[in-house]
Amino acid sequence: MGYAMSRLETESELCDGGKTIPEAGSSKRASNWLNNLDHEIAQVTKLKSSPHKQLAELVPGMHKSSVSTVKMLVGREANYSARGRFSAADRCHMLSRYLPVNGPWLVDQMSTRAYVSQFSADGSLFVAGFQGSYIRIYNVEKGWKVQKNILAKSLRWTVTDTSLSPDQRHLVYASMSPIVHIVDAGSAETESLANVTEFHDGLDFSSGDGGYSFGIFSVKFSTDGRELVAGSNDDSIYVYDLEQNKLSLRILAHTSDVNTVCFADESGHLIFSGSDDNLCKVWDRRCFIAKGKPAGVLTGHLEGITFIDSHGDGRYFISNGKDQTIKLWDIRKMAPNATSYSGLRNYEWDYRWMDYPYEARDLKHPCDQSVATYKGHSVLRTLIRCYFSPVYSTGQKYIYTGSHDSCVYIYDLVTGELVSLLQHHKSPVRDCSWHPYYPMLVSSSWDGDVVKWEFPGNGEAPVPSTKKRIRRRQFD
Repeated sequence: MGYAMSRLETESELCDGGKTIPEAGSSKRASNWLNNLDHEIAQVTKLKSSPHKQLAELVPGMHKSSVSTVKMLVGREANYSARGRFSAADRCHMLSRYLPVNGPWLVDQMSTRAYVSQFSADGSLFVAGFQGSYIRIYNVEKGWKVQKNILAKSLRWTVTDTSLSPDQRHLVYASMSPIVHIVDAGSAETESLANVTEFHDGLDFSSGDGGYSFGIFSVKFSTDGRELVAGSNDDSIYVYDLEQNKLSLRILAHTSDVNTVCFADESGHLIFSGSDDNLCKVWDRRCFIAKGKPAGVLTGHLEGITFIDSHGDGRYFISNGKDQTIKLWDIRKMAPNATSYSGLRNYEWDYRWMDYPYEARDLKHPCDQSVATYKGHSVLRTLIRCYFSPVYSTGQKYIYTGSHDSCVYIYDLVTGELVSLLQHHKSPVRDCSWHPYYPMLVSSSWDGDVVKWEFPGNGEAPVPSTKKRIRRRQFD
């Protein structure tokens, strides 16, 4: 399927430690190391997707890690768990083996690049943002009918990010401007032309700095829908209070563009950020003793960070990096300050138009604080995104990402194996989204296609992989 198995590198070596752990040479060895690693993430993942011990038992004292669907159903009918139903872990054990790899089937096709694509929290809606000022909200439960066709206001370059409020009533969109616009996503009007058919209120993140202008790369709603957090190319993090309709916080957070931000969990107290200064930072809003000082810094990427996704527990997150890796982090390993190390890069490189240097592919940061590293995909030309797979159906046992080589990669979180490679697109896949409940994944690409992958499929013929299209050069 294109690439061979990906490697997983587990690196628990600290800068001041004398222990050296050998590099992973195969996914089998990597699996053994992570299983033996005294780290909670491997055990948490197993607990969330392992069957009941009585269902897994073959003979007394012997257990099998994978139990067939038939045996799981028989065990439920026999009430082995004494609950009369599947536990959440039983459910994940069954559903996580049915990956959304069949297809794809075409959702939409535009004449411009797709930059953003995300399911709503309940999976009933899907949002896609395009470079040509268009944002579309599709009703998944009504045959992917376009529920809202939004023509963005005052767009600079492209729609850099969108976020749907938890109650699905409002959508915000950002571009290379300090103004984030908010749209009534629940109105009956299908065509939403800015200030023509509907108002797109502007939320000013510039805090009244006069002519000072900057662009926003990332914007996210808090889980209670009361705040927005944003990252910008003026090296800052912003928090906007929607109830008071004003900017509540600005942090000069990094020494380069802040490409990605997100809330760590439902509390809204912790914020994760990633930047072109190669650092991931953790911010605790409850203890800002010194303004602009993070709760901790995580070092390990050799190049800038393009995206961060939280595990949702306020402890773990993953980051995609321009060093062509995804890294898994535990914030308990963070340091109070960044470790400066300038001896790694002896080459000139710009990810916007150059391939990653061959001599840099095996470099490792000597003070890498990450729990694990996943390799195989390509992060070039644009801020490619990565995610944990859904809690409900998989127990977050997978990591998936878009890629510059036009594919979607799905890795096993524990073993690091490349479990699936989805191939259809003809240009970089910047974003992709796994349905929170069903075995369905949607990918969007710079070729303008938005397509869905399913298991087992919907009975329709998939999109032909040889269809003709206009090829465009990709520069961002």
